[in-house]
Amino acid sequence: MELLQLRYFVTVARLEHMTKAAQELVIAQPALSKTISRLEEDVGIPLFDRRGGRFRLNTFGKAFLDKVEKALSLLEEGRKEVSELAGLDQGSIHLATSTLDRLTDPLGEFLALHPEVNFRITQASMEEMTHLVEAGEVDMCFTPMPIDRPDISGVSVLKEAIYLAVPQGHRFAGRKSIRLNELAGDPFIGYKEGFPFQKMNDLLFQEAGITPNFVCRVDEPASIASLVRAGLGVALVGNCGGPNSPLSLLHIEFPVCQRNFQIVWHEKRYLSLAARKFRDFLIGYFAEAAEAG
Repeated sequence: MELLQLRYFVTVARLEHMTKAAQELVIAQPALSKTISRLEEDVGIPLFDRRGGRFRLNTFGKAFLDKVEKALSLLEEGRKEVSELAGLDQGSIHLATSTLDRLTDPLGEFLALHPEVNFRITQASMEEMTHLVEAGEVDMCFTPMPIDRPDISGVSVLKEAIYLAVPQGHRFAGRKSIRLNELAGDPFIGYKEGFPFQKMNDLLFQEAGITPNFVCRVDEPASIASLVRAGLGVALVGNCGGPNSPLSLLHIEFPVCQRNFQIVWHEKRYLSLAARKFRDFLIGYFAEAAEAG
């Protein structure tokens, strides 16, 4: 039994005329007759009395019509309810990310425009984000590394240079740029193993041909900045506020050090209107920031 059959049945039952019903439904009469006959086969009993040219609901048809109309009405109510829940003002967004510091400003601006949107944010590793987006447990991820899996789409929104941060008084504090292999003997502050930023940084260290001496590993960029300022060691960091940064940031000449943040989502999972709006908002927000910078 199909939904289309039921909709056709209601029209034929209302008009009690196969030709008029076919015209209203914009369908060929033989096709409509076949659909009604197939529905009667599914139900297991004739729903219409056919006498000559007359076509009338019988007792079984009337009883069935009552239930079908109620069922279609409930389905329509459900469609409207789901549509409203998926709407921007009442929508919800579940986002996964490895770091929150790049999202706080755009998140605040979006919520100022749409205060009724409900956010749920999960901080996760790359492996966890991959699982969450594939399983449909999150709407999207904000990640510094691509998720190369089937049906996962992404768009680059933020390209961020990676700098070497050194504390005041460091022998390289007065320099503007440096090659990463010049820091081979320095104490480094890094992220915990498996953290997305650390995976990227490890590739850079490998390309530079050095094995860093980690004296501390953390899981938040703010912690790294604080420890560098305290003089514990040096670190690879994002722009951290650019020219206004409290850290001494040195441009890295080699290797090329850059992070490419992306928004990723599952193509075959439904995204609410709120989630789609937030995705588009982030794309526009970071594009404007890049132009301004």
